[in-house]
Amino acid sequence: MDLSTSYLGLKLKSPLVVSACPLSEHVADIKRMEDCQASAVVLYSLFEEQIRGEQKELNTFSNQGTESFAEALSYFPEPFEYRLGPEQYLEHIRKAKAAVGIPIIASLNGSSLGGWTSFAKQIQQAGADALELNIYSVPTDGKLTGAAIEKSTLDIVKSVRAAVSIPIAVKLSPFYSNVANMAAELDALGVNGLTLFNRFYQPDIDLDTLEVQPHILLSTPQDLRLPLRWVAILHGRIKADLAATGGVHQAPDVIKLLMAGANVTMLCSALLKHGVEHVKTVERELLAWMTEKEYVSVKQMQGSMSQKKVENPTAFERAQYMKALISYKI
Repeated sequence: MDLSTSYLGLKLKSPLVVSACPLSEHVADIKRMEDCQASAVVLYSLFEEQIRGEQKELNTFSNQGTESFAEALSYFPEPFEYRLGPEQYLEHIRKAKAAVGIPIIASLNGSSLGGWTSFAKQIQQAGADALELNIYSVPTDGKLTGAAIEKSTLDIVKSVRAAVSIPIAVKLSPFYSNVANMAAELDALGVNGLTLFNRFYQPDIDLDTLEVQPHILLSTPQDLRLPLRWVAILHGRIKADLAATGGVHQAPDVIKLLMAGANVTMLCSALLKHGVEHVKTVERELLAWMTEKEYVSVKQMQGSMSQKKVENPTAFERAQYMKALISYKI
């Protein structure tokens, strides 16, 4: 049975990839992921605010006291004494690459051009096999148009694409006015893959303290429907590979997404709930299903139920909306 697939030009032993999450913060856990049959790991995200914070901190130390003593610059501390998130992240990439044989994909999370380009270069130099751009923003300016928001995203991607030679994936939001057009625009910029989709973590209000607090909800299998639809629609229409994330908990979720056209399926919430060993369970169930249905490879499955291949292509569009509502029984 051949579970191999390709993603971002990387040859993977299976479509089971660990998405960006806290589980990848320690090299020992990344090694466990490899031992549990994960085919690649997307590291936890480095945030734009962390890069800015380091730059501000270093600027403070480099200027402090320089007006009083001409030789004050000689007291500037050694870099390792003030390593913040970014430097640790680069070292984490190096250690992970030295410890495992599976691809290590770095992740940058931000909303503006900022220091993305220069840090993307450092990520490449640190040895990452690929880079996922997690572009996250919640526009609140009523004067900011959708076109301006899309241009900002495209400018970031274009800049990073020009700066590095390693493969790039873009983790998209599902809230663009036309996801298909945005995917095509990114495809034209030469991105190697699209990750569908970014899950925005919504704030909550604590009624005891009357404070706004972050509130993380793990995905459920029902969240699968959104990436399933768009993977099926985009498969065969763009050159970029497709990674599906959000709602991937069991083997049936993986199978559906592969049939829709995904190159890989990414697990996060399921591993947070059940542990890294859950990857082995999903792989075992995937193999059992393929054997029962007489599939000999993942490639045989991929895209077989995409919009371009199914008998009724409108099933992924509005045409099924009324039918779905009418068919619901109380």
